[in-house]
Amino acid sequence: MMSSLDAFAQEIRVKGKVMDGKREAALEFANIALLSPMDSAVVTGGMSDLDGSFEFSTTAGHYILRVGFIGYLEFYEKINLGVNKNSVNLGTITLEEDAQNLQEVVVEGVTSMFESDIDKRTYNVENSIVAEGQTASQLLSTLPSIQVDDEGGITMRGSGNILIYINGRPSNLSGDDAESILSQFPANSIKSVELITNPSSRYDATGVGGIINIVLKKNEKTGFNGQVNASVGTREKYQAGVNLNYGTEKANFYTSYNWQNRRQRENGEGSRNNYLDGFSPRLEQVQDGYEVEKTHLIRAGVDYNISDRALLGVYFQGNFDDEVEYADIMQRNLSVTGLLDSSSMRVNDELSKSSNYEGGINYTWDIDSLGQKLYTSLSYSYDNREQTEFYNQEFIDADGNSEPAKRLTQSNDRPRTSNLYVAQLDYEKPFRNGASIETGLKATIGNWKWSQRFAQGDEFTDFEPAVVDSLTDTYDFDEHVYAAYFTYRNTKGKFGYQLGLRGEYTETLGETARNKESIPNNYFNVFPSAFLSYTIAPENELTLNYTRRISRPSIWDLAPIYRVRDQYNFSIGNPYLQPEFTDSYEVGYMKGWDKYLLNATVYHRFSTDVETRITILTDDNVAIQSRQNADTRSSTGFELINQIQVFNNLDATLTGNLFYSKINAENIEQDFSNENFSWTLNLLANWLIPNWFSVQAQGNYRGPIVLPQGQIEPQYSLNMGLRKDFLDGKATVSVNVSDIFNTRNFRITTDNPRFDEKRVFQRETRVGTLAFTYRFGGFKEKAGENRSSREGGDGGDDF
Repeated sequence: MMSSLDAFAQEIRVKGKVMDGKREAALEFANIALLSPMDSAVVTGGMSDLDGSFEFSTTAGHYILRVGFIGYLEFYEKINLGVNKNSVNLGTITLEEDAQNLQEVVVEGVTSMFESDIDKRTYNVENSIVAEGQTASQLLSTLPSIQVDDEGGITMRGSGNILIYINGRPSNLSGDDAESILSQFPANSIKSVELITNPSSRYDATGVGGIINIVLKKNEKTGFNGQVNASVGTREKYQAGVNLNYGTEKANFYTSYNWQNRRQRENGEGSRNNYLDGFSPRLEQVQDGYEVEKTHLIRAGVDYNISDRALLGVYFQGNFDDEVEYADIMQRNLSVTGLLDSSSMRVNDELSKSSNYEGGINYTWDIDSLGQKLYTSLSYSYDNREQTEFYNQEFIDADGNSEPAKRLTQSNDRPRTSNLYVAQLDYEKPFRNGASIETGLKATIGNWKWSQRFAQGDEFTDFEPAVVDSLTDTYDFDEHVYAAYFTYRNTKGKFGYQLGLRGEYTETLGETARNKESIPNNYFNVFPSAFLSYTIAPENELTLNYTRRISRPSIWDLAPIYRVRDQYNFSIGNPYLQPEFTDSYEVGYMKGWDKYLLNATVYHRFSTDVETRITILTDDNVAIQSRQNADTRSSTGFELINQIQVFNNLDATLTGNLFYSKINAENIEQDFSNENFSWTLNLLANWLIPNWFSVQAQGNYRGPIVLPQGQIEPQYSLNMGLRKDFLDGKATVSVNVSDIFNTRNFRITTDNPRFDEKRVFQRETRVGTLAFTYRFGGFKEKAGENRSSREGGDGGDDF
């Protein structure tokens, strides 16, 4: 009798997949339940993931399997989970549409954009209304936990140093910052965005603030199908694209093209009080200008099923960017009494062209039906950018008279190239007791070459620009990272855990042409990770995790080349920067009800050798911005995500983040320390008005961000959009307005014993957009009986 009781209490992992029986598409969020044969009470169960798969634990015994999804006929089957198995695969369960309920579901239902997993959060932005016609950067700014300032800085939960992935791979596109890279991707080309706030050892160790993975659209339906889209925005903003797909039983071919032509106004102003002898004590600057950017994004590829278990994928991507920037800057030097000492008008013209090519091959082998898998990939990308800047500056004395002898003409050629190779091998092995291991190798080999040829003309050169040697240089940077990782994952009753270890060896070499410097930096580091979970009840879970991360300086931070904004403001990289290390801790709690999901996280990050922005004022009254390593930075916060299904046709996601930050940079200069409390709020609401249209509203607020010499000031914005489907859902028209109150700007305050400064910069953010999408083509229907069914399983008898 004791032996029988032990066998009955044996834990069994149950898994399978839920599909739409007509469209051969995965059904996400389908409900899977095991019912008691005695009274049909729910014993346990789960919910299907994005790909339709599900997995949960139970004990051996006889059950009734119930699978359901809104708008589909429920599936029932008697199953017997025997005592001699640790894992049972129920195979693929197909559900058929309920003709009586389907129309009601289409009209009344609202699909959530948010999904949560043990190590990441996914936002399904494919149908985001407020981001129609926008860029990837503007799309990110609408998501909870993410803030994008108007200088392109991206923070997540108040922390910077974010690693940006495109389709799971590091980006190698042209641009001086993340915003420049992301602006080359239209929001309409993006399927989902994954936020990995505390990555485990299976991910690259870089990215102290976490990883943002942007997943581009790639259709996988059988047959020929596709969609076209176009949008027009206020003040000359145009976008158009087409996605095509042809799928057969053995292969899936896909291609897409997206085009943008966007004109964007830019303006800013700043004031600086300096405490230097021999100079006007106050400098005021006002900037007004615009940017015109034209981009072409081309993608193509094929996924070929070599066998039932082997898939070979090949892809190519080309990104081409053409930019024109113009700005005029009025500068005024004022006396102590506020009278004008002198002024100048500076005109900046910038022309740039860039091209990026990326190609790759990947191979996936499902070794057995238990989930043993091998994945390998190889990719290469090449980037080239030509950028030329022209400046003309006219000076005016205190009486308003022109001073032609002081006129300056300048030119700046800034060519840049880069090469990036990524090779990866991953192996996954599940065991019958529910445990699994993952291990892999990865090599990332990159080279970046930046050059600058700066020339200046004055009355001594007859205003013809002559090369300035001190501002002309080339920086060549190599970075090789070789990594290996191992993770072990298992569950014991209600407890789950994942332990991991990653080792990375880094080789870097920076070389300057002018001074013939060679700066190597080689190091090896180990990065552990631990994830613990306790399931209190279904949809009620407690988690605890720890990871160690690294942030390596980028080429932008390292290149020791002066970048001239104007004669009063320079910036330069620091080739001696060291990597930043962070220990990150999180405690989370998730509880789900019928119409409410609560996700709360308490987190703490402690960083050493912190890469931070430092501004110094020279004796010549020139502000030079650079990067240095500060001693430490700590950030402790509480994030609360509330997902509410208010009505069947109205849902809302409210995210709040309260955190305390402290940075200690006493190693750089005395009193270079700062601390503050800050917070962020984000609201995303979806309202479906039956037989009319969908409404989406998104608003956010970001509090101050602490810096050693001041802070980045708060900002907030509100976006609204409407969408209407017609032609039986094949066509969609939407209209939206971003930043309705025109409040999203970048403001920074800097305090220093030699000066204090306030600066405001704003790109055009209040934009109205009208967008149209049309979906065409069909797919082959699955042959067979028109009923719910299960195939390929090993779990029990037919009902």
